[in-house]
Amino acid sequence: MSTEAQALELEKFLPYRLSVLAQLVSESLHDLYAGPFGLSVTQWRVMAALGRFAPLTASDVGLRIVMDKVAVSRAVGGLMKRGLVERATDREDRRREPLGLTAKGRAMHDEIVPLALKYEAELYAALSAEERRTLNGLCDRLFAHAKLLRNHP
Repeated sequence: MSTEAQALELEKFLPYRLSVLAQLVSESLHDLYAGPFGLSVTQWRVMAALGRFAPLTASDVGLRIVMDKVAVSRAVGGLMKRGLVERATDREDRRREPLGLTAKGRAMHDEIVPLALKYEAELYAALSAEERRTLNGLCDRLFAHAKLLRNHP
């Protein structure tokens, strides 16, 4: 075994590259909805999850958007204060409080979605249709494998 230290070329290190790319994309998207709609990244992710999968509990939202409970709770609280999200009581399990978008929240969601999809299309414009399919397949595989590694180090 070599005693020489291995060099970590940060600019080529996959976790670093994915993190920087995700941050850059997230910031660009945030610019689309932060000013006009006054939402944080977490608030928009909560709204996007509820827009697609509601009703969800706060825990379910956290699992869907891969965020910790405190961040989700804070985002939900802010969204509820603005009248964008509402909490209901599950008739079968009173401890369960599913969340959903209000009419005002749904209207805002429906304004932001086309902006987000337009940004995605502009980002994808750098790739051919075949490259997009390949990237999506590779991302799916990396995502699944990263989850495996996290659960079984």
